[in-house]
Amino acid sequence: MDQIAAAPSHDLSFLSLFLQADPIVKGVMILLALASLGCWTIILDKLLRFMTIRRQARAFETSARAGAKIDPQMPGTSGRIVAAGYEAWRDQDASETRAERRERIERAMRGALSVDLRQLQVGLAFLATTGSAAPFIGLFGTVWGIMNSFSAIASSQDTSLSVVAPGIAEALFATAIGLVAAIPAVIAYNKLTTDLGRLQQSFAAGIASLGDRLARDRKLHLRSEAAE
Repeated sequence: MDQIAAAPSHDLSFLSLFLQADPIVKGVMILLALASLGCWTIILDKLLRFMTIRRQARAFETSARAGAKIDPQMPGTSGRIVAAGYEAWRDQDASETRAERRERIERAMRGALSVDLRQLQVGLAFLATTGSAAPFIGLFGTVWGIMNSFSAIASSQDTSLSVVAPGIAEALFATAIGLVAAIPAVIAYNKLTTDLGRLQQSFAAGIASLGDRLARDRKLHLRSEAAE
């Protein structure tokens, strides 16, 4: 009685797919894994920082609109904005109009805000680049892996599924890693960019209210000089 030889089993776990992959495909996988790790580091850092600055922006806007006193010594973005505004407010020129004084004060506060916003933007370009490039890098690994698989099939002249499947799986694994890196990067970039715009609008509203109050309040300036 003829015995049917069992087809060789192949381990298709993620670790085995990586270890059995072509060196170039391995390099693609490692590059994408590092890019994904970098993206998640940036995402977690930005989420924590945005949470803190979002509270500062709400408090700053509320206090500025209500006309409450804002301490320029407070930490964070709000403190730096208020300190810049008070510095410009103290440096008054009797010949300038109220509109000119207000514009100068608000310009100083917007300058302080822009410095902090530029710091918040650090890392967003990496997210955008990873989100757009990672799928194509993974696709390159897939194409390279499939080419090697077809070369091996041509050499062995065996087109059975047990021969084809492992090579194709290794190649497609590179695309999967590319998508795993790209999807969170794109989502995070869109969210963080939107949040950054909202933060800027919130601070801008507070700057406009505080700038108007400082521009018309020359008495406080005189009392401040007398106190010094």
